[in-house]
Amino acid sequence: MSQNSKIAVVTGAGSGIGRASALALSRAGWTLILAGRRADQLLKTSNLCASETTTVVTDITDPDSVAELFNELRNKYGRLDLLFNNAGIGAPAHPFDQLSREDWKRAIDTNLSGTFWCMQEAFKIMKNQEPMGGRIINNGSISAHVPRPNSVAYTASKHGITGLTKSASLDGRKYNICCGQIDIGNAASEMTTKIEKGILQADGTSKPEPTMNVNDVGRAVVYMAGLPLDTNVPFMTIMANEMPYIGRG
Repeated sequence: MSQNSKIAVVTGAGSGIGRASALALSRAGWTLILAGRRADQLLKTSNLCASETTTVVTDITDPDSVAELFNELRNKYGRLDLLFNNAGIGAPAHPFDQLSREDWKRAIDTNLSGTFWCMQEAFKIMKNQEPMGGRIINNGSISAHVPRPNSVAYTASKHGITGLTKSASLDGRKYNICCGQIDIGNAASEMTTKIEKGILQADGTSKPEPTMNVNDVGRAVVYMAGLPLDTNVPFMTIMANEMPYIGRG
């Protein structure tokens, strides 16, 4: 590790936005802890990175697993400069009254509680290290602003992320901890295949939607991560320009 290299944790680093952001941070010189559920996919990301990486298989729904991730970081590097809370899942598109308890709980446990467990561990490190402070970037979603039809669990979890971001931004000030959120719309990945083929719209029709290059999300994350700690981007929206977000549905 270079003496000048900063240390970042990226969750959900095995694919999609997580992998693209890890590669972009790596090109910018960050030393990375890559966290996710699938060891083989984390290794693929690691092999593509240009800087030093460590892979840690982590289940963010389990607070003990999250604690182990950050303990490994503490033992190996002794500090944390950036946490990119990217890991998350979707939920089945069911009518509001037909969503199962299991699907609701799975979305909330992963997207909201899992993000909180990671933020809590990051706070513990950032407020007690020297120099004090660091940055947390939460992956929100366009759904943190507006829902798709039949998406109550995912939408509620992403609105919850906005609450976490605002609270952490306020509570972190005295510790020089910046917290911001990146809300992403239709970055091309495994999750957007159905969007490109056609997805339910607010008017009841099904239409394909434009996507954007996921590497542009990585560039946005690097920009936010590279700011000095006296500057913050509380919320950034990055989206496919022609997707149906701004306008009347």
